[in-house]
Amino acid sequence: MFDWLSANIGTIAVCAVLALIVTGIIIYLIRIKKQGKNSCNCGCGCSGCAMKDTCHPNTDNK
Repeated sequence: MFDWLSANIGTIAVCAVLALIVTGIIIYLIRIKKQGKNSCNCGCGCSGCAMKDTCHPNTDNK
């Protein structure tokens, strides 16, 4: 068991770092979603986007 760990310590370390990065990105996106912000930030208004209603929900109370 220890031989396998010592032979693969580099791969394990890289995988751990990548897992932390992905977890951080997911937490960041969840926080943005909870704050009501969007993630596109392009300033284009998303008028041609197929997902514009999901990205910018209609808040009119008609």
